[in-house]
Amino acid sequence: MLRKTCRGLFVLLLLVLEWTRPGLPSPLRPICDLRVLNHFIQEARDAEVTMKLCREGCGLTEAVSVPQTTVNFDDWEKKNATEQAQEVQTGLWLLQQALSLLRTSMTNSELNSHIENTIRNLHSITAVLRSLNFQEYTPPASTVGLEGTWRVSSAAELLQVHLNFLRGKVRLLLLDAQACQQDVS
Repeated sequence: MLRKTCRGLFVLLLLVLEWTRPGLPSPLRPICDLRVLNHFIQEARDAEVTMKLCREGCGLTEAVSVPQTTVNFDDWEKKNATEQAQEVQTGLWLLQQALSLLRTSMTNSELNSHIENTIRNLHSITAVLRSLNFQEYTPPASTVGLEGTWRVSSAAELLQVHLNFLRGKVRLLLLDAQACQQDVS
């Protein structure tokens, strides 16, 4: 009796699994909706506001390398999509490194939660770039001599750079991404 019950449950389980089985894995669809980026930008603003209100336990222990946020549109337009993506991916990597250092040096718990969220958002943006079929990024061995960077020594400067980088180069890259261009025939 027990054997028949177990066999029946096993068959039922197989039927349910077959019925609910997902299809073949599909390739990652591109995420072209700028509302996602706008959400990350708003959260970056919130972190910056929280930083401005922070009085203690919210500083960097050393200067960090960050990406340049200014955009020379003539130079940007001359770069191909791969070069633009490389510049943005390098900037995202630099920001992740700098924010990770900030997170380890902070004692302010409210700001720490903003920084952890910011780091998660940077990982999400990196995933968005992968969904747009940009070449996989390989970080450099060192930031010494890395082109297009400068150094900041305060957490407030770091968060300002992060916000400006999202609003500038990341937005430009997503706006022009080939995977997001609709065929107009």
